[in-house]
Amino acid sequence: MQPLTDLFSSFTEQPHQTVEALPSSGSNRRYYRLIAGETSLIGVYGESRDENRAFIALAGHFRRQGLNVPKVLAVSNDEMCYLQEDLGDTVLFDRIKAGRDTGVFSHDEKELLHKTIALLANLQYLGARDLDFRVCYPLPVFNLRSVMWDLNYFKYNFLKTTGMEFLEDRLENDFEQLAGTLLQDETETFMYRDFQSRNVMLVNDEPYFIDFQGGRKGPVYYDLASFLWQAKANFPAELRDELTDTYISSLQKYQPVEESAFWERLRHFVLFRTLQVLGAYGFRGYFEKKPHFIQSVPFALNNLRELLQEGFEQYPYLCGMLREMCDLKQFADTHKHALEVRVYSFAYKKGIPDDVSGNGGGYVFDCRAINNPGKYERYNNVTGLDEPVITFLEEDGEIVDFLHNIYPIVDRHVKRYIDRSFTSLMISFGCTGGQHRSVYAAQHVAEHISQKFGVKVSLVHREQNLEQEFRKR
Repeated sequence: MQPLTDLFSSFTEQPHQTVEALPSSGSNRRYYRLIAGETSLIGVYGESRDENRAFIALAGHFRRQGLNVPKVLAVSNDEMCYLQEDLGDTVLFDRIKAGRDTGVFSHDEKELLHKTIALLANLQYLGARDLDFRVCYPLPVFNLRSVMWDLNYFKYNFLKTTGMEFLEDRLENDFEQLAGTLLQDETETFMYRDFQSRNVMLVNDEPYFIDFQGGRKGPVYYDLASFLWQAKANFPAELRDELTDTYISSLQKYQPVEESAFWERLRHFVLFRTLQVLGAYGFRGYFEKKPHFIQSVPFALNNLRELLQEGFEQYPYLCGMLREMCDLKQFADTHKHALEVRVYSFAYKKGIPDDVSGNGGGYVFDCRAINNPGKYERYNNVTGLDEPVITFLEEDGEIVDFLHNIYPIVDRHVKRYIDRSFTSLMISFGCTGGQHRSVYAAQHVAEHISQKFGVKVSLVHREQNLEQEFRKR
């Protein structure tokens, strides 16, 4: 502490009056707010001189490029501590707390997220411009060694702590395959590496970036994966898609983007980042006994479960092992309670279906405003499951627009029920006879929910006495 207060007094030419210790992050760096009169600065003490040098050099370079980072004002002779401008106490992670807690983000929260993600490409491209990457610590570039460090970080600090048996040789084969995929692109961009809402300060609602001392030359996908799949951010899939679109628009200022290829590449970096953070949570939580990291494990595991629903055919052993790991007994409480969605078609003249769960019925959508094939005799003996009716409804188009408006409502509801560990949701579609329009709508919504969320869906076409079950994946 004394070196910091001496540095403060020397720089400001006034003795310090108060010193406030600030919350520490995942590293061993310690932060303090030093105040004298109207002057308030942040003092940083880092145990690694090389890491301190990296931050100081990167901060200076980024500011010369016009990027929003704190200004380093003074450095001690031994480079073990330094002073930087005080950006205040408003962290993006805290400003979006209501959205994180509920899964429903307000307009203002979304605006801040879009503003932040739009600046990422600037940091990656302008930050790399004329940068001597040799200042980066501990490596100047994202390479095979750094990939394998992180994968083995996961293996030794998280996977092996579970006690689960696995074939290390086969796992290493898939690790090597994953590393090859991640390193396909040659890049001249700066990879922040720990780009997340905890490392974004807000100054008059303008994002400023901190804790980039572990950055290096690397691909752009990693930082997007880090931000959007941050364990406790709790971003719904819809919002992730919107933010990715905003990022791609910003990225296109610097390079052409083929969106389908971009999304496919991104998935592999999401998997890699998720394994890396589980390794960090294992080390910081299980070994260093820091409760914040242990509390984050369930969120990361739920991200991993979601990612594994589609899987990766390139890494069959890894995916199988990860699925087995997620189902371990010690992680049972991390898996959100299983939701069952029950979808009905019915005829209004016979009444709305009863909710067997006792919860009161959920959504009921009225399909009677849609053009009715039932008024034509040729459709009397077929239903909304049959090709003639499907063709009639889809060529007419009203039911397609109808469902286009319903899917976002249903998606938000299912997501919130999963987040809140609710176990039952009912969605019903009614029409005059419960034969054509309601059957088509119920069938498509049931299939949509099953494909998108992988939860158990029970479908009942009541008037046809038909039932179908889509099993949880």
